[in-house]
Amino acid sequence: MLRPHWILPLALLLPPLLAFSLPSSHPDVSSVPQGPNLAARSNGKLYFGTATNNDELNDTAYFALLDSFANFGQLTSAKAMKWNSTEPERGVFTFEQGDQIVNLAKQSGKLMRGHNCVWYQRIPDWVTDTNWTAPELAEVVREHCFNIVHHWAGDIWDVINEPFNDDGTWRETQFYQVLNTSYIPIALHAARAADPHTKLYINEYNITGTGPKSTSMKSLVRALKKAGVPLDGVGVQAHEIVGRVPEDVQRNLEELTALGLDVRFLTLPPTQEGLEQQRRDFAAIVGACARVERCVGVTVWDFTDEYSWIPGTFPGEGDGCPWDDNLQPKPAYYGTLDGFRSH
Repeated sequence: MLRPHWILPLALLLPPLLAFSLPSSHPDVSSVPQGPNLAARSNGKLYFGTATNNDELNDTAYFALLDSFANFGQLTSAKAMKWNSTEPERGVFTFEQGDQIVNLAKQSGKLMRGHNCVWYQRIPDWVTDTNWTAPELAEVVREHCFNIVHHWAGDIWDVINEPFNDDGTWRETQFYQVLNTSYIPIALHAARAADPHTKLYINEYNITGTGPKSTSMKSLVRALKKAGVPLDGVGVQAHEIVGRVPEDVQRNLEELTALGLDVRFLTLPPTQEGLEQQRRDFAAIVGACARVERCVGVTVWDFTDEYSWIPGTFPGEGDGCPWDDNLQPKPAYYGTLDGFRSH
């Protein structure tokens, strides 16, 4: 029996989305099961987006839902822009898979979110197996961030991903061990030099509500802003268990945005009761975003249970997406609409 576990990504401060018509060469989505128009429900204030992977684009029915602007106004590459995919050898960059998703976003009029520059996972061996000095590793971080953000200049970039432990202490990554906290401004400055116009974000999970991890993120934001480091927003990765969404989500978002940032949310149950609770949980988080002025969007980490990452990471858990394995909208889909309507 699956435990109800889901992820909802969230974001703050982008220009209003525009409506685009799809070129006639795109797949016909008229026969694909769809719920009400999510993009329209955002009323131009919020985007609703999804992460996707290249191999999923070969699934015709999935692609038709993904490509439709009616469902999604923003795309994120779930894997293709991470370090091991983009720079497998130092100075050797592979952009083809990321280009495929960026081109899809552009062709269908969607915002594009780059993901990510510096994370503690999916790092190639040439980085992890070398005993770098601080100046050497600083240059590695600088080169990598500059090159991938320069190549994919655009709307949003997740520059730093998951720098903290759940107790609010710094995660002991290779970057932290060699560079202490300086790797963060190094990466952000490099990203800003590569693209003066993109919105630069730091992502973290388990900061949906207040607590030690949220407090550490707010302290980091204050320090970066005081030092003049470019930073536009925080991505709140809502790794939530159904029925356990924090009660102070909106308060926490307001505290984050009071620091001068945008916020974005990045986001199972086998029983009908569980599905209805999941609907309420999606409505609560999307609604909190909708009611906070500088919360600019919500991204699900893929939209169908067929391609969810959750069962592979948390065995025995799943059913965390708004569409089911058969691409049918679930109660969570309608909870998302409820959340958009709540403002």
